Amino acid sequence: MAFRLAGFASAAAIACASAAAAQDTGTVTIGRTSDADRYDPQRSSALAAAEVLYMIGDTLVTLSSDLKTVEPALAESWDISEDGLTYTFHLKEGVTFCDGKAFTAQDVVGSMERWLTPDGPYVSTWKAGTVDSITAPDDMTVVYKLKAPSSGLLYQMAQFNFIIIDPEQAESLGDDFGVTAFNGTGPFCFESWTPNDSVVLSAHEGYSWGSPALGNTGPAKVDRVVWKIVPEEATLAASLQAGEIDASYSLPAWSIAQFDADPSVTLLQPEAAFRTHYLGMKVTRDFMQDIRVREAVSHAIDQSAIAEAIFFGTVEPTESYYAKEALDYDPSIDTAPFAYDPAKTETLLTEAGFTKGDDGFWQKDGTPLTLTYYGFNTSREQAETVQGDLRKAGIELNVELYDSTAIWAKLREQTYDLYQMDYPYLNAGDALNLYFSSASVPSPNRMMWEDEETDRLLEAGNSAVNAEARAEAFMALGKHLHEAILWKPLLLEKPTIAIGPRLVPFEPAGISGAAFGTGLNLELQ
Repeated sequence: MAFRLAGFASAAAIACASAAAAQDTGTVTIGRTSDADRYDPQRSSALAAAEVLYMIGDTLVTLSSDLKTVEPALAESWDISEDGLTYTFHLKEGVTFCDGKAFTAQDVVGSMERWLTPDGPYVSTWKAGTVDSITAPDDMTVVYKLKAPSSGLLYQMAQFNFIIIDPEQAESLGDDFGVTAFNGTGPFCFESWTPNDSVVLSAHEGYSWGSPALGNTGPAKVDRVVWKIVPEEATLAASLQAGEIDASYSLPAWSIAQFDADPSVTLLQPEAAFRTHYLGMKVTRDFMQDIRVREAVSHAIDQSAIAEAIFFGTVEPTESYYAKEALDYDPSIDTAPFAYDPAKTETLLTEAGFTKGDDGFWQKDGTPLTLTYYGFNTSREQAETVQGDLRKAGIELNVELYDSTAIWAKLREQTYDLYQMDYPYLNAGDALNLYFSSASVPSPNRMMWEDEETDRLLEAGNSAVNAEARAEAFMALGKHLHEAILWKPLLLEKPTIAIGPRLVPFEPAGISGAAFGTGLNLELQ
């Protein structure tokens, strides 16, 4: 389904045409269905945290809108040693925190030291690489030394976990940091948080150090941003129609087509933002050890039907583990094993020694081909569609669905053949590192894939000291893993923002799934 999406070029034209009208700055209210646990970039992995933190804090670097080029942010430039072990960042002058305190290299060092505290309650520290030391030879220089090269480090540094905090405030507030207060350098300042109700942000006076690559460098064009929690999806959609909120990208898929026909609502998507839905296959289970069975299962599932019937065409069916537009994707990867082809399912199972019983279901040596599927209870329709497709192909599927707190414990029991997940990523290397290393067994490598060639190519890609060597390794690894048929890729999702008539259209952001980005491009008509 094609939507009436406003592209960046048209958005820019609209912005120019409405410059006079946009003088009426005020409050923008963004609706969403869930809140974060806290607003601390080093202690939360929640998307709800990321979308607020990008507005109230800055990273050293950011990424271009296609997610392929590293751009300056708090660092105006950087140098990398030939051996890939030392990064020297030269910081921008004139940056201040919301309380007026000057930003210096010591704030970067203090932020990183807190995050990398051994055994601390901090998340995603692997993104920082194997750090040797982080020092500040002067107020405007940071020297970041690694024990081993990390080819993806600069890309990871654009993610919200790398947002620079006020280390002194974090130390004084303890567990209340990011709960009662957050003193950042971002274009907005943290004003208040009422959990499961709203977060209120006010414009950071004098902010002028935003990245030119992303549009407005500052100051913000609106006075306040309110992130409003509306738990029910239907109520959220109705709130946008009624003008009670100005924008959202937490809208249910069924409402997107409705808004597409509404001239008072504009739909926006980022140039690049990657989130893939997939079914993982546990290769140590009796039936799933056979690659022919894994491919047979893959061919039995119709991802196009899932995209259309459940997501109303707001997502794209996919046949690859990560987006073909992602940096270091190899276009020569053979994706044929992931196409919907139930006739191929029958051929493969016959070759693997299965026979069909009178009931139309496959069995081997008297044992029925029955698989167990674990998924989230919020994805019931998707699970039922997969179950129906497999049953039509003669494969029995037992579906077990759990809420987001219980499913992780169930997965640790190791009693599944298939499991359903979706995940965001920046590029091929990011995706490959997340899930396929032998060191990541049993979680998040829930396929139980332990493979020397995978580990060798991951190491080669991660330790590469130039883009060519990195791409060569990650492309080879992508091909190797697709040949192993460890997942059934299902859907490729981009966030769709719906904005009401008060807002000027803008180009959404793609990093970490936080589509409103820094908020610097929010502007009232």
